[in-house]
Amino acid sequence: MVKILPSLALVLIAAVSSPAAQAPAPSPTPAPAQAPASAAPADFVIGPEDVLGVIFWREADISGDVTVRPDGRITLPVIGEMQAAGLRADQLQEQILQAAAKYLTDPNVAVVVRTINSRKIFVTGRVTTPGTHLLKGPLNVMQAIALAGGLTEYADAKNISILRTTGAQVQRFRFNYKDVVKGKSLEQNIALLPGDTVVVP
Repeated sequence: MVKILPSLALVLIAAVSSPAAQAPAPSPTPAPAQAPASAAPADFVIGPEDVLGVIFWREADISGDVTVRPDGRITLPVIGEMQAAGLRADQLQEQILQAAAKYLTDPNVAVVVRTINSRKIFVTGRVTTPGTHLLKGPLNVMQAIALAGGLTEYADAKNISILRTTGAQVQRFRFNYKDVVKGKSLEQNIALLPGDTVVVP
């Protein structure tokens, strides 16, 4: 049996009964709310019809989602109109931060891309369902034709064209569907870029 000296016993009793020993551990300070993860890569350039989330910490009244108008601009409460198209999310975030500093004390804002609607390709001509398709990820010519339901019976499969506008110039790429299906000249099956048009004669 272990004997406890009277002096040590008093120390133990004092430690157990101490308010500091009985008090619960302080709750950690809550971290600022984090914006949801962006739906776009860091180098994504904002365009018309994209939906953006503009989140001000501790300013719920002026936070929310906005859609980029056809003129490339957005309207924010208090701040007003701002150009969004042509900018990356981090660039727009910096501009909003600078504008908000005129109205808010120590503003903290995050801009995230909620929905990408500006990255589009077009498939026209003799396909089952010609029209517009969102470019949500890598997409080549064969995949675009498949999205359009495939070629119709009278399509000229050997003379398909891809039109790409770069500045004031229009590039034209030839695509022979029958060759690619057979595994020939696969370099024709190029990756499409936003704004490309696949024309099936």
